[in-house]
Amino acid sequence: MTFAFAPSTNIVTRGPKPSQRLALVASFVLFACCLMPLRAASADALTRANAAYSRGDYVSAVRILTPLALRNNAKAQVLLGFMYENGYGAPQAYDAAVDLYFDAAIQGNPFGQGMLGLMYDKGHGVPRDVVLAYKWLNLAAAHAPRRERDYYLRLRNAVASKMSPAQIHEGQRLALIWAPGRL
Repeated sequence: MTFAFAPSTNIVTRGPKPSQRLALVASFVLFACCLMPLRAASADALTRANAAYSRGDYVSAVRILTPLALRNNAKAQVLLGFMYENGYGAPQAYDAAVDLYFDAAIQGNPFGQGMLGLMYDKGHGVPRDVVLAYKWLNLAAAHAPRRERDYYLRLRNAVASKMSPAQIHEGQRLALIWAPGRL
């Protein structure tokens, strides 16, 4: 609530003037619209983030990607996770990278699934677990576009070379029962 002096008298009036009320309502509407996720705005922000990354402006890329990732944009999550994993524009933080990859992976993003699988294989940010690495790499291969599928299959097979038949069976079982939105 604001207090203002009336121009012609020394009387104190309470509450906003009609023009101030209109400005207050307009500000609220504008603020509410800014909070709504807009696909076109997200795509534009991803384009700007990719451009910043391409020119080596990693800090700007992180700044652009963070709000999108917090709104569960899987593409932003995997890009930001990659930047945290490698220390581009932000401190290297495997835990943060795993969290971002995980959020994208459970949405069915193949890159997020593949990167999460590699984090489990290496033990970066999570305990080393070849069964979970196999599961996530198997899912990445299943969900990836045709041109990327062989890459994820090679990674999955490299992990499988370190596993027993029982571990491979368990990794396959976990991948078969998985559905988007589930662990």
